[in-house]
Amino acid sequence: MNSKAVIAMSGGVDSSVAASLALEAGYECIGITLKLYSGGSRCCSLEDINDARQVAWRLDIPHYVLNFTGEFETNVIRPFVETYMRGETPNPCIDCNRFIKWKALLQRAAQLGFDRLVTGHYAQIERDTVSGRFLLKKAEDLQKDQSYVLYMLSQDELRRTLFPLGALSKARVRSIAEEKNFITAKKNDSQDICFVPSGDYGAFIESWTGKPLEEGEIVNMQGKVIGRHRGLARYTLGQRRGLAVACNEPVYVAAKSIRNNTVTLGSETSLYSKSCRIRDINLIPFERMEKPMHVKVKTRYLQKEEGARAEQCGPDEIRIDFDEEQRAITPGQAAVMYDGSYVVGGGTILQGNAD
Repeated sequence: MNSKAVIAMSGGVDSSVAASLALEAGYECIGITLKLYSGGSRCCSLEDINDARQVAWRLDIPHYVLNFTGEFETNVIRPFVETYMRGETPNPCIDCNRFIKWKALLQRAAQLGFDRLVTGHYAQIERDTVSGRFLLKKAEDLQKDQSYVLYMLSQDELRRTLFPLGALSKARVRSIAEEKNFITAKKNDSQDICFVPSGDYGAFIESWTGKPLEEGEIVNMQGKVIGRHRGLARYTLGQRRGLAVACNEPVYVAAKSIRNNTVTLGSETSLYSKSCRIRDINLIPFERMEKPMHVKVKTRYLQKEEGARAEQCGPDEIRIDFDEEQRAITPGQAAVMYDGSYVVGGGTILQGNAD
């Protein structure tokens, strides 16, 4: 086993404790903080970099800052904007994990002679003694479990990754940080999308593209015009607030049409569907789902798992049929499948239902 590990140090409490535990496990460590975005962000700020550097100094390990702003713009921000512009709702945290925190950082780590990557994510990795494949498992602290945003890790990436916090509670992690007198011990967790701290995705897209979003009509389920929207990117399936339409009953975004540039509003019941298809799939316990299987599925990070039948229907496509109708299955988001505590895999939800 290679005993040299790169610690992805974000400047938060989780990565600080992960670094400490990796050292205690006998790894030769260096800390790396990624500079991802320079336009105002809740992560990789000067404060975060300084906090990570202070923790590295306390642990007596080298610390470096790598500029990945170009990779971040190409692989995270541009797909974020393009996904919204085609009427879907992206999950940039998954793209960041896939292309930046693993692919790009592991490549850089290898160039530096370090084979392992340590992060502060709450998840666990095991090896199947029969198949020899690496498995991704939920964290012990289910309230902090992050396996949903890690479903895309490849076998090689799982082999080279360590999650020291997987068996710990968040309370225990903070306790360790306090025992070590880390400056990050009481630091709040980051929230929302780091490069859009205001939460106004529409304004961000207008600023990034240099063009205003095209306004259009809001229609009801019968196609009657009942208002004006401020750009399709400002709306997502299931949204109720900020619609600026007066109706006699609660209404929600039920559909968006790029072709007609319309937002369709409907009742709560119009949001429910029982099936979807996913593409850009990644499977963990096996390379291909050879036969249908019953799984639990999450179609959003904070959603509870729901029972479903999953069947691979193409080289890069899986059909999911839920046991019960689900609310607002949103194109562009990830559907992640579980078998008990283990991640089966996942993919990106396609437009329309599965029929």
